Amino acid sequence: MPRPDLAAMLLQLGRATAIAEEPILRDHDLTMWAYVVLLHLDDQPVRTQAALAEAIGADKTRIIDVLDNLQHRGLIAREPDPADRRARLLSITPTGQKLRNSAQTAIQANEQSLLGTLTAADQRKFLATLQRLADEIS
Repeated sequence: MPRPDLAAMLLQLGRATAIAEEPILRDHDLTMWAYVVLLHLDDQPVRTQAALAEAIGADKTRIIDVLDNLQHRGLIAREPDPADRRARLLSITPTGQKLRNSAQTAIQANEQSLLGTLTAADQRKFLATLQRLADEIS
């Protein structure tokens, strides 16, 4: 019997992990989109709203409410771009970093229940391969 398609396997795994993250994100008063924004701002400390939207695969008008909420809570800062006053530069605040790190630690600890079914060597290989594939498409 042939193996399942990659998309089918990843979709099932993605759904299961997203469902497992929901209560953790709720405990941290974050939506999935807010968490994704906080994760991506750490990779690139300052970027425009349009660049961020593209990087996370969101419509730039859709994330405005998410950014407004994060800014209102003091988790991100938005400042006019000196090179283009219409654009906003984004950065994560220390409070945002602390919340993001706390949520990420809890999520990754929860992931151990699934990863724990693999040997330590298989965990390293799986995570390295998954990262390599993710890097290929970004």
